[in-house]
Amino acid sequence: MREASLALTLAGFSFMLTVIWGTPLLRILRRLKIGKSIRVEGPERHFTKLGTPTMGGVMIIAPVILVTLLLNAGALVGLTVLGRSVLLPLGVMVGFGVLGAIDDWSGLTGRGRGSGLRARTKFLVQMIIGLLAAIGLYYFLEVPHLYLPGIRFEIGLGLFYVPIATLVIVGFSNAVNLTDGLDGLAGLITATAFATFGAIALIQGQIFLARFSFTLVGAIFGFLWFNVHPAELIMGDTGSLSLGATLGVVALMTGQWMLLIVILIIPVSVTLSVILQVAYFKLTKGRRLFKMAPLHHHFELSGWSETQIVQRFWLISLLFAMIGVALAVV
Repeated sequence: MREASLALTLAGFSFMLTVIWGTPLLRILRRLKIGKSIRVEGPERHFTKLGTPTMGGVMIIAPVILVTLLLNAGALVGLTVLGRSVLLPLGVMVGFGVLGAIDDWSGLTGRGRGSGLRARTKFLVQMIIGLLAAIGLYYFLEVPHLYLPGIRFEIGLGLFYVPIATLVIVGFSNAVNLTDGLDGLAGLITATAFATFGAIALIQGQIFLARFSFTLVGAIFGFLWFNVHPAELIMGDTGSLSLGATLGVVALMTGQWMLLIVILIIPVSVTLSVILQVAYFKLTKGRRLFKMAPLHHHFELSGWSETQIVQRFWLISLLFAMIGVALAVV
C-alpha cells in the first residue's frame, strides 16, 4: 500500500508541475507560430484546428525528465526513490521525442511543409533507437523475456528477444502516432495504458518502474488539461512517437508485452484499419473499405462527434485495460 501511495503521489506531483509550466510553454509556442498543419484530404471539421500550437509532447517529456533525474539524484544523499533501470525508458522517451520534434519542425518549416521527415528516414532512426533499447533490455537490465496468461514461468526467447523487442518498441510508437488524430484521444489512451502497466509493475514488485509509469500518467493528465476538446495544444509526433515507444519499453520490462495487444486495443485497431484500407484499395483498384483511415476518421465521417469518438474509444480502452490486468495476474 505504501508503494502504491508513493507512486500516486508522484503522479500528482508531475501533474501539477506540467500544468504550472504548460501555460508559459503555450505562450512561447504561439509566439513562435508553431501551428498545426492540416491534411487536405482529412475531415473538413479539422480545418478549425489549423494553426493550433503543436509539439505539445515537450510539455510531457520535460517534467518527467526533471522528476526522474531529481529522484535518481536522491541516491547521492542516501535516498533510493527511483532506480537506474528507469533511465532506459527515459532515454527512449527522449530519443523518440527528439525525432518527433525534428519531424514536427520540418513539417512546419521545411520544403515539404506539412509532410515532415521522409518516412524511410524516420523509420530508420526509430529502428536504431529501438535496437539500442532492446540490446539494453537484454544484456544490461536482463528483463524477463515473456510471460503469458496462465503460465507461471518465464518463456525464454534467447537472442530472438532483441529483434522482437525492437519491433515492439517501433511498432507501438507508430501505432500511438496513428491514433493521435483527435483532441485528447492519444493522451487518454496512453495515460490509461501507463497506469495499467504501472499497476502490473507494482504487482510484480518492480517498484521503480511503477513509480516511473505513474509519473508519466500525471504528466499526460497535465498535458490533457490543455488538450481536451477544443484543444489549445496538440501533442504532435514529439509526444505520440515518444509515448508509444516508452510504453513498449515499460511493457517489455514487465515481461507482459503481449498484453499490449489487449491494453492498447484502440491503437492496434487504428493501425489495422490503415493496413486493411491500403491493402483493400490496392486489391480492388480504388475502392475503400472504410470511409477514411485511420479508424477514428471513419467514425467522424459516419456522423459521430469528436467528443463522442474520444469518450467511447476511451471507455473501450478502460475495459480492455481491466482485462489486461486480470490476464496479468491469472
